[in-house]
Amino acid sequence: MTITEGGEDSRFLRGDAVEVLTASPHRVDRPCPYAGPGRCGGCDFQHASLAYQRDLKAAVVREQFSRLAGIDVEVTVEPLPGDEDGLRWRSRVEFAVDDEGRAGLRKHRSHEIIPVADCLIADRRIVESGVLDITWTGYSGVDAVAPDDPQGVVLVAFPGGLEQSVGQRVEISGWSGEFRVDARGFWQVHPGAAPTFVSHVLDSLAPEPGERVLDLYAGAGLFAAALADAVGPSGSVLAVEGDRRAVGHGAANTASRPWVEWRQGRVDRAIRPLVAQQIHADLVVLDPPRSGAGRDVCRDIAALTPRAIAYVACDPAALARDTAYLQSGGYRLASLRAFDAFPMTHHVECVGVFAPA
Repeated sequence: MTITEGGEDSRFLRGDAVEVLTASPHRVDRPCPYAGPGRCGGCDFQHASLAYQRDLKAAVVREQFSRLAGIDVEVTVEPLPGDEDGLRWRSRVEFAVDDEGRAGLRKHRSHEIIPVADCLIADRRIVESGVLDITWTGYSGVDAVAPDDPQGVVLVAFPGGLEQSVGQRVEISGWSGEFRVDARGFWQVHPGAAPTFVSHVLDSLAPEPGERVLDLYAGAGLFAAALADAVGPSGSVLAVEGDRRAVGHGAANTASRPWVEWRQGRVDRAIRPLVAQQIHADLVVLDPPRSGAGRDVCRDIAALTPRAIAYVACDPAALARDTAYLQSGGYRLASLRAFDAFPMTHHVECVGVFAPA
């Protein structure tokens, strides 16, 4: 082991395994020639079997909840449909461009760019688009997006590239929705993620006609649209999102549902007046960035006294911290599921459902 970051006084160290003396039975040969110490930083779990990757992620989720929320959870990381044994799932890839105009990926925890001829976790359509064969002189990066649109892969070079939108379709049992999304904006990158999360949220919250719903960090309206159809015209959905273009797409995506209201701005500033006015929400859904919602937002969500909360999280540590805040506000973790939305990496997506304690 070679220590790459940290010293004697550090709280933790980072290191690279340079020699394996006794291999774990779960160790496998990395399928990608660009993965490994000193190489591409995208796939840090390729040396472990897919099943054991999920065991490792489940252990992280359990440890974070024990340490940060003070509760023991039983969780299994579930696979999502749509990948090829953990490969060929990423429908959005941001490639960096080096000084020679070659598209590639960055070394682990480095700005150094490694030109690549393939990326094994990328959707095949992205690689087949020729993005890695084009010389991107004058650009620092290029986003490659493989949407559900028949238009095919969209390439957006930056800085200076044209703003483009793409079409996405989500279909689950009993519901479907079509969305326009900014090509460089947020959308779940695993093809099985959006339908799985929407289905689970709807099943867990069981929204009823006439209910009032709050959708926080609403993106382009994935949950807002599904929840609006469930509560119907007698209900209401308030969607809050900070990104201007996402709000524009979200409003267009839900335009046929006039009982959906969109507000652009910071979530904490948007919900504080609701609490001051003693407004009640029946249901709350939130899908915050990796940093989580935070103490103030969790406190205000609890003050709205919803009968249930669904929290979609891409960082189990942030979810565990916010779980502690929600517990302080009188809510308990009713269920927790974890999904392997990012195979071959250490990342894991969780959905926690909360109910009044």
